[in-house]
Amino acid sequence: MDHPGLVAVFAVVGYLLGGVPFGVVVSKAMGLPDPRTVGSKNVGFTNVLRVSGKTAGILTLLGDLGKGWVLAWAAMHWLTVESFIMVVAISPILGHVFSPFLGFKGGKGVATAVGAVLGLSPSIGLLVLLIWLGTVAIWRYSSGGALAAFACLPVVAIVNEQRQEFFIFSLIVSALIWIKHKDNIVRLWKGTESKIGQRKD
Repeated sequence: MDHPGLVAVFAVVGYLLGGVPFGVVVSKAMGLPDPRTVGSKNVGFTNVLRVSGKTAGILTLLGDLGKGWVLAWAAMHWLTVESFIMVVAISPILGHVFSPFLGFKGGKGVATAVGAVLGLSPSIGLLVLLIWLGTVAIWRYSSGGALAAFACLPVVAIVNEQRQEFFIFSLIVSALIWIKHKDNIVRLWKGTESKIGQRKD
C-alpha cells in the first residue's frame, strides 16, 4: 500500500514542476520577448513558436512534455495504487494550467498532458502525440490538433486500456483541455483562428 505522505509529496512536486513556465524560462534565457507580453500572450509552445521561432518553440515543447512525462513515469515506478498514480500524473498538468509562479494562470496544458499520457501508457501517448502533430501538419491549427487529440484520448483509452482509473484520468484531462480551448473553438468556428506559421503581433 502506498503511503499517503509519499503520494502527497509526489503530487506537490508535480504541481510545482508543472508550474514552471518553460516558455518564459526559455525566452528569457535566449534573450527573446516574454511570451506573456506578445502574440496570444500564452506561455505555451504555439505562442513561443509563433513569436520567437523554431528553436525556442521546440525547447518549450520539450520542457512542457518532459515535466508531464517525468511525474507520470515516476508514479508508475514508485506507486502501486492506480488512483494515486493518476492523481500524481494529473498534478503537473494542473500546475501548468494554474501555475503558482504566474499568479495561478498558465498555459492550456496540451504538451504537459501529452507527456503525462506518454508516462502512463507509451503506446497511447505516442498515438495521441501523432494525432496532435499530424492534425496540425495537415490543418495548420495548433488548437485544432489539440482538440482532435484529446477528443480521441478517452476513446483510445477505453478501447486499449484495462485500467478504469486511466479512463477516468483521460476524461478529466480531455475535459480540461477542451475547456481551456473554449475561445479557440469559437475562433475556429468563425474562421478567425491563427494558423501555425502565421505571426500574431
